[in-house]
Amino acid sequence: MTGLVNLLARPLLFTLDPEKAHGMTIAALKNLPVPQTGAHDPVLAVVCFGLHFSAPLGMAPGFDKGGEVPDPLMRLGFSHVEVGTITPLPQPGNPKPRLFRLVEDDAVINRFGFNSEGHDVVYARLTERKGRGGIVGVNVGANKESEDRAGDYAKGIRAFVDVADYFTINISSPNTPGLRDLQQASALDALLARSLDVREEMAATYGRKPVLLKIAPDLTAGDLDDVVRVARDRKVDGMIVGNTTITRPDSLKSGQKGEAGGLSGKPLFDLSTKMLAATYQRVEGQFPLIGVGGIQDAQTALTKIEAGACLLQVYSALVYEGPGLVGAVHRGLAQELKRRGTTLAQITGSRAKELAAGF
Repeated sequence: MTGLVNLLARPLLFTLDPEKAHGMTIAALKNLPVPQTGAHDPVLAVVCFGLHFSAPLGMAPGFDKGGEVPDPLMRLGFSHVEVGTITPLPQPGNPKPRLFRLVEDDAVINRFGFNSEGHDVVYARLTERKGRGGIVGVNVGANKESEDRAGDYAKGIRAFVDVADYFTINISSPNTPGLRDLQQASALDALLARSLDVREEMAATYGRKPVLLKIAPDLTAGDLDDVVRVARDRKVDGMIVGNTTITRPDSLKSGQKGEAGGLSGKPLFDLSTKMLAATYQRVEGQFPLIGVGGIQDAQTALTKIEAGACLLQVYSALVYEGPGLVGAVHRGLAQELKRRGTTLAQITGSRAKELAAGF
C-alpha cells in the first residue's frame, strides 16, 4: 500500500499535466497491490433504491471512465463505484488540454466532453469482473454526433444490464453542446420513457436495475420543478444532485478560473447542497437522492446527508486530499452518528428546509 500512496502523493502528481497524472493514477491502481481496507462500521450501512451499501461514500463517475479499476477503488474503502460516462460509440472528447487544477481553490475545471472508449470495450472489462461483488453503477451518455441522443441512453441500459448494479442517465454535463437541453420537460419525459421501457423489457431476465437521473446544479427553481415532476411521473429510482457547474463564484482565486468547462470541488459545495436540499423538498420521499459536489471531509459529508442525501459521491477532493479521504469521511460520520445516538436514515433531510433557503 505504501508504494501506491507514494505514487499517488500530491507533490509528485502536481508536477505533471493533470490528465497525465490521472492516467498514472489509474495505472497505479491497476498494477500495484491495493490491500483491502477494514470493514465499514455497521452504523454506516444504508439501503438506497433497493441496494444495500456498507457505507454512504462512493466514487463519482469521471474518475474511472472506462471501468478499469472499480475493484481497487472499493478496496480503498468506497462503498460503490460509478463508472463512465460511457457513450455507445468511441469518441475522443474535446481537444487537450481539458483538465485544470485550481490549486488555490481546491477545485478542478474539466471540459472532457464525454471522451469514451465506447460500449463494447467497457462492457468487456465489466464482464471480466463479474462475480467479484461490490456495487458498480454505470453512467450512460450520448455520442456528440448522434442523431438520436435519447436512443443512446436506452442503448446504454441494454448494453450493460447484466453487469451494472444501477444506471445513471447523465444529461447534465456542460461539455457536450446541447446536452443539458435534455433536462427540459418534454425532452426529458421522452428520454426517460425510452430508457425505462428498455429496463422493464430486460427485467425478467436480468432483474429490475435501478435507473437514476443526474442533474445540473445550475437549474432554476422552475426548471427543477419540471425535472422533479417528470422524474416522479416516470418513477425513476433516484436522482443525483449534481454535476459540475458552469458558474464561477467570485471567491475563486486561481488564474485558471477563466477556463471553459465544468467547475467541481470545494467552491461547488454551497450551490450543490442548496440544490440537493431543494430537490429533497420537491421529491417528498418518492425516491432517494445521491449528494455530490464539494465534499471535503466528514463535516461536509454530514451536511449533504442532512440536506437530503441517502448516498454520497466524491472525486475532485481526492486530487487534493488523496485516498485517505475515504476512510476519514467514514470514520468521522460513524463517530458523529454514535455521538448523537442516531442513524443515517434519521438525519437524512433533517436540515433540508434550512439548507434550501433562498433557492
